[in-house]
Amino acid sequence: MALDLLIRNGMVVDGSGRPAYRADLGVQQGRIAEIGRISESARRTIDASDLTVAPGFIDPHTHYDAQICWDPLLSCSSWHGVTTVIMGNCGVGLAPCKPQAREVATWDLVNVESIPFDVLNKGIKWEWETFPQFMDAAERRGCGLNLGFLAPLTPLRHYVMGGESNQRSATAGETAQIRALIKEAIAAGAMGFSTSQVLNHIGYQGKPLGSRLASREELREYASVLKELNRGVIEIAPRTGGASNEDFETLETLLEASGGRVTWLAILKRHDVPDAHLRLVERLEPLVARGGRPQLLAVPLIGDIDLRTPFMFAPYPSWSPAFNQPPEVQKRLYADPTFRRQFHQDMKTVRQWHGNLNLVWVNETGNPALQPLIGKSVAEIAAQRGRDPLDTLLDLALEADLDLRFSAARFEVADELLGDPRVMLGLSDGGAHVDLFCDAGYCTELLGTWVRDKQRLSLELAVKRITSEPADFFGLKDRGRILPGMAADFAIFDFNTVGSDAQKPEIRFDLPGGGRRVVVPAKGMEYSVVNGEVLYEHGKPSGCLPGKVLRSTPR
Repeated sequence: MALDLLIRNGMVVDGSGRPAYRADLGVQQGRIAEIGRISESARRTIDASDLTVAPGFIDPHTHYDAQICWDPLLSCSSWHGVTTVIMGNCGVGLAPCKPQAREVATWDLVNVESIPFDVLNKGIKWEWETFPQFMDAAERRGCGLNLGFLAPLTPLRHYVMGGESNQRSATAGETAQIRALIKEAIAAGAMGFSTSQVLNHIGYQGKPLGSRLASREELREYASVLKELNRGVIEIAPRTGGASNEDFETLETLLEASGGRVTWLAILKRHDVPDAHLRLVERLEPLVARGGRPQLLAVPLIGDIDLRTPFMFAPYPSWSPAFNQPPEVQKRLYADPTFRRQFHQDMKTVRQWHGNLNLVWVNETGNPALQPLIGKSVAEIAAQRGRDPLDTLLDLALEADLDLRFSAARFEVADELLGDPRVMLGLSDGGAHVDLFCDAGYCTELLGTWVRDKQRLSLELAVKRITSEPADFFGLKDRGRILPGMAADFAIFDFNTVGSDAQKPEIRFDLPGGGRRVVVPAKGMEYSVVNGEVLYEHGKPSGCLPGKVLRSTPR
């Protein structure tokens, strides 16, 4: 019987970390049937003589919860060889959700993941109420990529507690109900659950995101579901990435109660303290030894700041009145001397990167009079004007009638850790912050910049880091490696040209209602194969949707 697909004479990097080898790959019924020299015929043959064949890349940290409703190809991740995504991270999402709570869930997603409300309002289908129904709806709808779902704690708490979920901890009775919902979700196939304690994760009407109010006792109860069912993982965004004693103890609690497999945000290399990330990884080693994995971003984090959606200022209490407000209200606030005094005071007490306005510059504006300022830092403009830098930031936005975007260099790539097994590569935030930045191309950026150009790690190790390592962590037992019987997910690329245009993102207006987003195209990604079917050929989609909803299984 003829094979469904034959990939001939490719340089196989199999995801295990062992040296690459040249071989043919035969695919039958969505699985790898043969590896070696294959003489059988096939319905479709790909000549990979000049290409590298790797397992499909697995992105452990995305926010495509809404985008799956309108974009079955999940761009930009699918452009870059990603064949499996894990969504529902950071404790925010769209299920479970009662009909009367849809606006609350939408605004939570707006405030935490910086996706415009109008885009979500036009694009979300609302074909579900419970979390199992959310996964089933995705399965019926179809997708180009494989989908793994974490159950986010914020909508779970709101489903039980209503409007009080972002005001207080749960009672014992409420905790039991929420625990039962988590158990229902994981038993139905969710990969686990997620939560957040980060200060800049705010929810509906500028109140704290509901998951932030969960006590450690609550979290212990929820984590115990994983040990009871012997499956699943936990993703958490703690306040300090594990640096504080409180965060460290919370991570210990989750690891102990769940039986292992907790991942958290994030190992970030700061401009002002360039070795802090290395000290943090050393501090976290006891947690790593117990099954924990902090996440690391493989691209520099450069994001836009738009004071109409001031996500990056959420940690500062003075900015709470700016969220979910019309522009006229925001402009009055930004001009208010009392607000400005409070903002200056917040800058002294809440430590964030925003204090260095040498790293924040004018990116784009609709005001012709301000066009000459594009590319100049806020600190430089402030010095020229003889003004305070923080006041200058607000002044510029007001002068442009808020039609102005700043860019900010937030974090560098911690290249010393790209090959370190103590951390998990990911943190793309694919689907989130769509009009601010796009890090969904981290896989091709890793291969092109850090493997080929800078030779920080070998190709074999880099592929392992973005295939078998996340597959093993999330219990995806048939993904992440090229072996007989495994799912036929492949990223096939030209090693001489693979990469991303991370430093030259494009602006497109292709979201529901013509919404704006930042995208990063891929280079050198010749084919993507999902479950044995070609999804992309030379950067063009084939029209098929071979992805599956992946369901958790016992460890």
